Amino acid sequence: VTEIPYQVSKSRLIEKMADLFKDKKLPLLGNIRDESAEDMRIVLEPKSRSVDPEILMESLYKMTDLQSRVALNLNVLTKGNIPAVLNIKELLQAFLDHRVEVITRRSQYRLGKINARLEILAGLMICYLNLDAIIKIIRTEDEPKPVMMKRFKLTDNQAEAILNTRLRSLRKLEEMEIKGEKKRLEEEKAELEEILASESKLKSVVGKEIKEVQKQFGGDTALGKRRTKITKAPQIEDISFEAFVENEPITVVYSKMGWVRALKGHYDDISETKFKEGDEVAFFLKARTIDKILFFATNGKCYTITGDKLPSGKGFGEPLRLMVDLPNDEEIVAVMPYKKEEKVLLAASNGKGFIVSTDAMTASTRGGKQMMTVGDKTKAMFCLPVDGDMVAVIGTNKKLLVFPLAEIPEMQRGQGVHLMRFKDASLSDLQIFKKADGFRFRFGRGERMETDLRNWLGNRAGAGKQPPEGFPRSLKFLG
Repeated sequence: VTEIPYQVSKSRLIEKMADLFKDKKLPLLGNIRDESAEDMRIVLEPKSRSVDPEILMESLYKMTDLQSRVALNLNVLTKGNIPAVLNIKELLQAFLDHRVEVITRRSQYRLGKINARLEILAGLMICYLNLDAIIKIIRTEDEPKPVMMKRFKLTDNQAEAILNTRLRSLRKLEEMEIKGEKKRLEEEKAELEEILASESKLKSVVGKEIKEVQKQFGGDTALGKRRTKITKAPQIEDISFEAFVENEPITVVYSKMGWVRALKGHYDDISETKFKEGDEVAFFLKARTIDKILFFATNGKCYTITGDKLPSGKGFGEPLRLMVDLPNDEEIVAVMPYKKEEKVLLAASNGKGFIVSTDAMTASTRGGKQMMTVGDKTKAMFCLPVDGDMVAVIGTNKKLLVFPLAEIPEMQRGQGVHLMRFKDASLSDLQIFKKADGFRFRFGRGERMETDLRNWLGNRAGAGKQPPEGFPRSLKFLG
């Protein structure tokens, strides 16, 4: 790199690159060296020979000040000092209108000067034609000016100009110069009057002057020659987010008190992971730094954080509420990595739910994306991957209902449909399962798979029946 944008500090630029390199935000970059002397020279080494230089530079343009934009403020005062925001076309038209006004006022000013000079030249001609008489008046009269004005019918300006004429100018040749100057001024006067009388002539003068400016400051001249190169942008169709992030395995840990962190590597057991006093793990899952992590909350919103943005596994992490706008009275009920076109079932405490694609759940802002409409007394409770063909639902009224998953519609957002109807009760738990396997629940110290579904099988939005004998008092399935 031999040049950097205007007003960008080289030291700050290199420092920013170094910080991004250290944080592994520039995975395509292998090394940075400053070899500048009198001329600027910043050397950027790709991580490997297989790295496309154009993609490397595009990543640097995107994340550093190697590429900068200059804001153009088109909030201006138009004719009559009226504030307005103009587009490019309106701005150029305002400039042309201004040039028309400038040339008009300039021509009027010049015309006034010509008329004044022609008046003086007319007086000087009278002087040269009556030179002896004027000299006599000047020598004999105490106040020669009014006498001259009366005798030769001169104006005040003409008489004053004659009296101010030097003796060395009183020679025969001067008369020819006056006539020549008068002729030139009269020609210029006629031209100016023609310009002021014709709008088309006035605009042609504007065009002529703009062409002269272009000729003087155009790109082929010494003054107008560009100091920088303008080239076509590289044909890179779409640089994915993954190109800018080091692809590493991580284990996302979310605690019951709302703290989140990313441990390096994949772990099947995090029992030795330390938490704050009184806190414990709520969710943990395997992901990668390039993955989008979805956090589904009781307010029906889904929040999205990329794996590389999660705090390091060193320490206890950071509260999720510092990273997203999660209200203090809401909680996270599900954490999962985004998988393209994966289907999930959303359900709320009022027994309503629907199926949605995770493609519709990703959010681009801290405020998250509203997926489920919930009321004051309703909370979103579940966000489960669709892995099966049957759904088992149990309410706080100790009623269990089983129905085909196909009866639940797929939606983009909303309240959903009744999965199970309650009276003075709410949803306790639900499970998606394969019909051949049956639903699972804790049975004593072990677990039980209930494959005979006839007693609870029905249609969606039914009332349900008593769960099988031995079903846990917690009214929870075995997840």
